[in-house]
Amino acid sequence: MPTISVDKAALFKALGRDYTTEEFDELCFDFGIELDEDTSLTERPIVDGVQEPPQLKIEIPANRYDMLCYEGIQLMLNIFNRKVDAPKYVLKAPAKGELQTITVTKDTARIRPYVSGAILRNIKFDQARYASFIDLQDKLHQNLARHRTLVSIGTHDLDTIKGPFTYEALPPKDIKFAPLNQTKVMNGEQLMDFYDKDKHLGKYLHIIRDSPVYPVIYDSNRDVCSLPPIINGNLSKITLDTKNVFIEVTATDKTKLEVVVNIVVAMFSQYTAEQFTVEPVQIVSEHNGESRQVPDLTPRTTQAEVDYINGCSGLSLTTQEVCTLLTRMSYTARPSKSSPNLIDVDVPITRADVLHQADIMEDVCIAYGFNKLPRAFPKVGATVAAPLAVNKLSDILRLEAAMAGWAEVLPLILCSHDENFGWLNRKDDGKTAVRLANPKTAEYQVVRTTLLPGLLKTIRENKHHSLPMKIFEVSDVAFKDESLERKSRNERHFAAAWYGKTSGFEVVHGLLDRVMAMLQTAFITHEEGLEIKNGNAKGMHYWIEELDDPTYFAGHGASIHAKIAGKDLVIGTFGILHPTVLEKFELKYPVSALEFNVEVFL
Repeated sequence: MPTISVDKAALFKALGRDYTTEEFDELCFDFGIELDEDTSLTERPIVDGVQEPPQLKIEIPANRYDMLCYEGIQLMLNIFNRKVDAPKYVLKAPAKGELQTITVTKDTARIRPYVSGAILRNIKFDQARYASFIDLQDKLHQNLARHRTLVSIGTHDLDTIKGPFTYEALPPKDIKFAPLNQTKVMNGEQLMDFYDKDKHLGKYLHIIRDSPVYPVIYDSNRDVCSLPPIINGNLSKITLDTKNVFIEVTATDKTKLEVVVNIVVAMFSQYTAEQFTVEPVQIVSEHNGESRQVPDLTPRTTQAEVDYINGCSGLSLTTQEVCTLLTRMSYTARPSKSSPNLIDVDVPITRADVLHQADIMEDVCIAYGFNKLPRAFPKVGATVAAPLAVNKLSDILRLEAAMAGWAEVLPLILCSHDENFGWLNRKDDGKTAVRLANPKTAEYQVVRTTLLPGLLKTIRENKHHSLPMKIFEVSDVAFKDESLERKSRNERHFAAAWYGKTSGFEVVHGLLDRVMAMLQTAFITHEEGLEIKNGNAKGMHYWIEELDDPTYFAGHGASIHAKIAGKDLVIGTFGILHPTVLEKFELKYPVSALEFNVEVFL
């Protein structure tokens, strides 16, 4: 979790009272943050003959981007303490009514396609506010923006530059300006060489260095405002005397772009002459001719169920009581007209982490007080901390397979689309696998629907070991399921693979028989299975039938059928893998594999 250092005296002054270390620690706990250190209790360094003032080092949850600075911490704690109301952020056009514009050229789509902005008018900086302003940007760059790869922030003294602005992408040699805190004019290539060894900026150069075009923001005089995501121009440098701040934010991720803009303007609009007022900027796209006004400071509207909140918390709150508690956490809430069990909730722009009514329920519990929630003890004889049935069964399967001489492996649950389908000679119908929207690499494109790719890749990477190799895995696969809230479901599977100079089919078949015997599922012949299909035999039985599956060698694959709880089920497959499958996974000896669904035995 990020740790934020704030001036102790300034924070207590903003909160309207002095706290002992224990009292403030308790306040932090009640709100869901943590006091890591009070430096007034330790020896503080002396700089230029002056001892550093006492600091409070506060750990902030990774989801609370709105508390990564002093401004956010004091505001949220004051709202929690009912000292102030949650702010109402206002967009206000300049007196003349003409908005500043950023025109986006087509070529920016090649490097960093998204841009947003805002203006803070008549802001008042002092040294502490200026330092906090810079520090918040750095914290957002390191956390939410993933070291500037997703989002980068540029802030400028608007009185030193002139709109309208353009956001362009140009060859490095065509971009010339003096970067921040420098007087020498450089082009894009020279700038990369100049900052190559810089401890602070050098680690960001790779983001655009190898691109044929660099993103750049110009004002109307063709003065460079910034070269995102590396550095701003020196011309528009912000100082303590800056009155009007122009904020431009570029990104490769549109959602995080909006979150970052909202956080910055929400925190520092506290210091504008008209508090919590922001001047919008017009974004004009040359690519499609669209125009939009940013930022959007309208709270998101959602709903939560009172019964759900009470059920999770063990409370019996009324609808109005829930709404009142939510005001302590910066929400605006009211009973819904559509149902007495619903509340309409306005989520503030600073709370991008609120995605589900579970998040709202958690904030209700924080506002009520976790220490005040009802506490219940298990009844005498009740089972406490018992493993889930599926996990208990999985452990039994692991033990049986290990005692039979097989080694357990633990591959990743993500794999490439080809590994999950094409390399196994299977077709993707588009309705089976859960795809990642923005995979980091081609190796992690889908959530596996079978355990076989992981087993085969494990064998591939361990071909130097002696043969035969006998490995197994008991773990989850995932499938799309539109009937569920999350549109997907997990399913526990058991899989094993034999790799050796002979096929080992009989060994895999023997493992299947042993595991099924342990599961008290009796083996019967195919003919007996046909009879059982039409009968009412007691107990659990399984049989195998020949299977025409391109994953397996023709005539050497079988489906596993079972009669469980009166239901006829196809629970899995096993056989000798097809030579083309072995070729894809770079295996030169035969592989026999087994896979079945464990959950049918629960």
